[in-house]
Amino acid sequence: MTTTISARNLFSTLVVAGLFATPITLPAAQQASSGGSVNSFYDLKTTALDGKPADLAAYKGQVTLVVNVASKCGYTPQYEGLEKLYREMKGKGVALLGFPSNDFGGQEPGTAEEIATFCKNTYDVTFPLFSKGQTKPGASQSPVYAYLGKSGNLPAWNFSKYVVDKNGQVVAFFPSQTTPDAPELRAALDKALAQ
Repeated sequence: MTTTISARNLFSTLVVAGLFATPITLPAAQQASSGGSVNSFYDLKTTALDGKPADLAAYKGQVTLVVNVASKCGYTPQYEGLEKLYREMKGKGVALLGFPSNDFGGQEPGTAEEIATFCKNTYDVTFPLFSKGQTKPGASQSPVYAYLGKSGNLPAWNFSKYVVDKNGQVVAFFPSQTTPDAPELRAALDKALAQ
């Protein structure tokens, strides 16, 4: 009997095992726009959805789930599961951060105010949301996604998920179809919490 392991399953296993948790260095131009040398996700500075400066160092020491979100996507109902996960895990050392993106199908066309209103009124979102940014490579790519992409993964669609460990290293990546209650996502969060 022959066992076949798909490349996807093998890659997922390696990512969950933490084999891609190496420090990531951004090009000098991206380092400058993110506030200096970037050796950790928590070295980055960005902007909150309300336009105020946001320093991701505030999440250092926690396990962070980073999700590119959109209001008009087939995966948008995942907001409900993400909020449930956030409320369950925030007291256990897990942060959840949403980064709206209009990169995929133009599914986040709204202003910051429209995004905030939609998220609050439709899904009662209380986890932090940040300013809309580009996830795809290029001159306008968000420094957040430039850093996350050094893990070898960039979102192929909305609601892709990164698990970032307490030291700011990407230890797991999950595509859009992985739901917030998926056992493999929970296992990756638990493993990062235990380290």
